[in-house]
Amino acid sequence: MPSSSSNIVTYSPAYTIVPTYECFNRCSYCNFRTDPGQSPWLTLAEAEGILQQLQSQNVCEILILSGEVHPHSSRRKAWLQRIYDLCELALKMGFLPHTNAGPLSFEEMQKLKYVNVSMGLMLEQLTPKLLNTVHRHAPSKIPELRLQQLQWAGELQIPFTTGLLLGIGETENDWWETLAAISELHQHYQHIQEVILQPHSPGNQQSFNAQAFDPHKLPEVISKAREILPADIAIQIPPNLLKDENWLLACLDAGARDLGGISPKDEVNPDYPHLQEQTLKAILQPAGWKLVPRLPVYPQFHSWLTKKLAKLLIFFLLPSSFASFAPSRFI
Repeated sequence: MPSSSSNIVTYSPAYTIVPTYECFNRCSYCNFRTDPGQSPWLTLAEAEGILQQLQSQNVCEILILSGEVHPHSSRRKAWLQRIYDLCELALKMGFLPHTNAGPLSFEEMQKLKYVNVSMGLMLEQLTPKLLNTVHRHAPSKIPELRLQQLQWAGELQIPFTTGLLLGIGETENDWWETLAAISELHQHYQHIQEVILQPHSPGNQQSFNAQAFDPHKLPEVISKAREILPADIAIQIPPNLLKDENWLLACLDAGARDLGGISPKDEVNPDYPHLQEQTLKAILQPAGWKLVPRLPVYPQFHSWLTKKLAKLLIFFLLPSSFASFAPSRFI
């Protein structure tokens, strides 16, 4: 049983908005994408309708999760503007945006910094051999390109989430190499909030013919990751991708402390419904864990936010504001 000083497990009350499912990458394990031109873009009016319904619910984070428009596409500028406008709309309606839209240019990241309290991009794995297998038709999965993104986030002082995808053809040494690269960048820029350790979980849409990541290995990976990563980086695991509650508890015992965004649907893994707050509490509390909601930006990064974002953040931190949402519960 965890000690009272370290028994907190966090999650973000979130909702995922998808500007478009179209993506020029064709990762063979993907269960999210559609071909370019086959997915209509979400309109601002549609998004406003969704956000209006969420205002009466305990939602804090709006995750803007998008498929990727090719960097050289004539629609790239309009795509980025749609993401920016969706973030701005979320802010105006009282939510905190977090964007993950694949690799962006320095200028694109700089623009989105002003309408996001944090951003993210999965490194997945740094080994180039995956470019010959699962990433053969995924130009934006070039490891150097994604690592550059983490560096730019540090230079721009953007609170950032990254992570590893486990079980897509990499080796154990590849895990440690990727984690070490994250650790090195964080030690220079101090900007990584959390690292996600996401086990491959087969879905109905993918062409990648492989079993789910071995559940017995995940606590071992978490334990080693906790040794490699600085203590101020949280390790996040997605509870809906864990086989059972005993596996979840073993992962927490190994050093995981965050469960990510909990929303009605996991857009990346649509075959695996999210476990909701009450279900998670029923699993965690008997084992001595306390489930606590958090904001999509960690406290140590509040000073990095623009005045506009910091002003909105205050409402989530003051007990007298948003009474129905009980923001004082947040850490």
